[in-house]
Amino acid sequence: MTQPSPQFPHIVVHTPALDGSRRVTEGDVTLGIASHLDDVIEILRLADLDRIEVEESDLIEWQGGGPDEWPGLSEHPEE
Repeated sequence: MTQPSPQFPHIVVHTPALDGSRRVTEGDVTLGIASHLDDVIEILRLADLDRIEVEESDLIEWQGGGPDEWPGLSEHPEE
């Protein structure tokens, strides 16, 4: 596996926890906890990384399932 270029972030969406939430990190820094794909998008926006195409980017490593897999969670909660 090649190392990411220092000019491009390496984002990891970690394996789901027991409640279905997933930790989002950049290197050793936790950016946030996501319960849905929309949360990942918002976490990256707040970290000024919103130029990344979340579902298709090679800069994001999805562990334990892709962007459509949120075990234990059915629908995004209604507001």
